[in-house]
Amino acid sequence: MPELEAIIGLEVHAQMSTKTKMFCGCDNDAFGKPPNTTVCPICMGHPGTLPAPNKEAIIKAIKASLAIKCTVNKDNHFDRKHYFYPDLPAGFQISQYDFPLASKGIINYDVKDASGNVIENRECRITRLHMENDAGKLTHRGATTLCDYNRSGTPLMEIVTEPDLRSADEASAFAQELRRILIAVNASEADMFKGMMRFDASISLREKGTKKLNPRSEIKNLNSFKSLEKALTYEEKRLRTLWEKEGGPIPNDITVGWLDDEEKTKMLRDKETADDYRYFPEPDIPPLEIDDKFIEQIKKDLPPLPGEQKEKYMELGLDEKQANQLIDQATLHSIFDAVYEQTKDTKRASSLVLTQLLGFLNSAEKDVSEGPDSDAVLELISKIDDGTISANSAKEVMQKMVESGKSASAIIESEGMQQISDDSAIEALVDQAIEANPQAIESYKAGKEAALGAIVGWVMKESKGQADPGKVNKILRDRI
Repeated sequence: MPELEAIIGLEVHAQMSTKTKMFCGCDNDAFGKPPNTTVCPICMGHPGTLPAPNKEAIIKAIKASLAIKCTVNKDNHFDRKHYFYPDLPAGFQISQYDFPLASKGIINYDVKDASGNVIENRECRITRLHMENDAGKLTHRGATTLCDYNRSGTPLMEIVTEPDLRSADEASAFAQELRRILIAVNASEADMFKGMMRFDASISLREKGTKKLNPRSEIKNLNSFKSLEKALTYEEKRLRTLWEKEGGPIPNDITVGWLDDEEKTKMLRDKETADDYRYFPEPDIPPLEIDDKFIEQIKKDLPPLPGEQKEKYMELGLDEKQANQLIDQATLHSIFDAVYEQTKDTKRASSLVLTQLLGFLNSAEKDVSEGPDSDAVLELISKIDDGTISANSAKEVMQKMVESGKSASAIIESEGMQQISDDSAIEALVDQAIEANPQAIESYKAGKEAALGAIVGWVMKESKGQADPGKVNKILRDRI
């Protein structure tokens, strides 16, 4: 049997983070809402309604295009893509076909080993980025299918790659880098849990050293990096078995679905072609004309991309794992940036955000977005810096902030956690400590510096952590 290689390409659908849908004024945040409550005649495809493109969605799609080094096409238009399915009430999707928003881009990404160490940097070419509206959601219950159209009309960008990927690991690494880019430029939240980013993965086999692209298998609607890896790994193995059995590639393009529970693919149909969709220009929306000045202004306002952010964090002294944690989560890196800006101390910012905050969030099984924001964390830091609480007590306050959602000030006041800074109060505690720990005093006087820590610890315990440790140390040394 000849040596075979996998040829993989992706179509990535990412929901744009706009307030309203692509062609109407309905709320774009349908997650957790009762079924069919964020809909209107336009996104329900009622006859006689007219779609109006969302300018903010177009701007976000242009941001994403520039971030992945695509050329934004100044002349582009929407098309109708026809197919009939219960989740598509109009009977067609408004998409872009032969004149997409952007084309010919490239993304560089790191391939890592099982330990997370970078093996090599690779690149994947981008064929196009186009805009479209999403379909609704179907829920199958036995012989019944329920239709929820809250998602119908959601603004999507579809990013199509060239077949440049050679393994499931590469596909996953590429997809993760793309997600970081979309989040960094605020084009999409790309929240996988909420279904804001999905993949269609195409895979075929060919003999190594040849250039011909053989018929492919397209795996539809993968909604996590893990399912993307598993589905491609399974399908590659299945196609290799078929090649060995039939003596060559599959005879035609096919579409398969991924069964997460069974961890295998299921044949759905022969793959559709553009002719099957009967594309034609959308008659209700004029062609888009995007001038150079508009594109340049958007380009000028682009924030740093993940590669630049990672480099900046590592220059500050963070390790690669810490830097990746920050660039993977926009909310987390905004909190870290705010803390570092106020403290100018990488070690302290890392301890507060990546160790304490993340640790308490994980223990509470909460997402970063559900925890204290940057203003709340900065308030806690100010309470440490002005002596209201000690750094040790601040850990307890941080934990309570995560668990309760209350501010640092509210917790400190309600729990009576203000630091004792009054000299006379601390002097009284120190006197009690000296009287209660004569052996430690003798050890300290005999030259055992560590003995002083036991006495300070006694004071901190008696004051329930509220005594200012700096003042305790100073007064204790003066007394001895």
